[in-house]
Amino acid sequence: MRRIALILALLSLGLPAAAETVQLGERYYEIELPANPKGAALILALHGGGGDPDQFAKASGLARAATQAGYAVAFPAGSGRRGDRLLTWNGGYCCGYAARNGVDDVSFLKAVIEDAARRFGVDGSGVYLTGMSNGSIMAETFAARNPGLVRAVTGVAGTMDTSAIRVAGRVPALIIHGTADPMVPYAGGQGDRSLTRTHFASVPSVVDAFLAPWGGVPARTDRVIDRKDDGTSVSVSDYQKGGQVVLRLMTVEGGAHHWPGGRKARLSEGKTQEIDANTEILRFFAMQR
Repeated sequence: MRRIALILALLSLGLPAAAETVQLGERYYEIELPANPKGAALILALHGGGGDPDQFAKASGLARAATQAGYAVAFPAGSGRRGDRLLTWNGGYCCGYAARNGVDDVSFLKAVIEDAARRFGVDGSGVYLTGMSNGSIMAETFAARNPGLVRAVTGVAGTMDTSAIRVAGRVPALIIHGTADPMVPYAGGQGDRSLTRTHFASVPSVVDAFLAPWGGVPARTDRVIDRKDDGTSVSVSDYQKGGQVVLRLMTVEGGAHHWPGGRKARLSEGKTQEIDANTEILRFFAMQR
C-alpha cells in the first residue's frame, strides 16, 4: 500500500512513476504508468519464451517511449514450474511449460486488464497488445479470440497457430518478422535453432488470418526502407480498407529473431538498424486510436 501511495503522489505532481509489481494470485505483472494514468490506453507487452516481465521491459525499452506518449504498459508474467524464472505462454502449439500444462493464459490476461483498470484507473475497455516470439504467439492468439477487447495487436518474430485459430473479428494488426529468423521461420515449419519441435505457421498465413474478417482483399501499397548499410532492408506492405490501414506487414529482409532496436548483444547477424520496433508499434497503435 505504501508503494502505491508513493506512485499516486508522484503522479499528482505530473511525474512518471517507476515500475510497480502487482501480485495477481500465483502470478504477477509489472506496470509502468504515464504522468496522467486515469483513462490512459493500456498496452499489454508479452515477453518471449524463457523470459520474464523485467527482462522484456529492459530488452525492448518499450515502456519509456510508450509512457511518454501517454500509454500505460503492463508486462504480465507467463508461467513455469514453482521457482522457475524461465516463463512461457500457452499459445496452443507453443511453448514449453505453459502449453504442456494447458495454462489458461487468455483468462489470466483478462484478469490483468481488469485489475489494472480497477487499481490504476487505466482504460480497460479496449487494449493494445504486443509481444516477442512466444509472446507474439500469445498476443496474436488473444487478439484473434477476443477482438472486442483489442484495439490493435502487434506481433514480433512469432506466429500464432493459424491451423487451429480463426480470427473472430476485425483487429488491426502489425506484423514484424525477419526472413532469416532461425527460431520461427518466416515461411513456417521448424526452425534450425528452435527450442521446441513446433512446426510454426508461416507469416503469410497470419496475414491472411487477420485480413479475413475485413472481407474481400484490401487495397495494398508497398515500399522499402533501406537507409543503413547493415545487410538488411525492410519491405512494408500496407493493407487498407475504407482509408484505414487494417494490417501492416514489415518484412525484415535478412532479419533474425530479434526485436528491432532492442538489446540483444549476442546477436551478430540479422540485427536490423532500418527500423525501431517501439517507434513502429506506437505509430501503428496511434493510427487505431
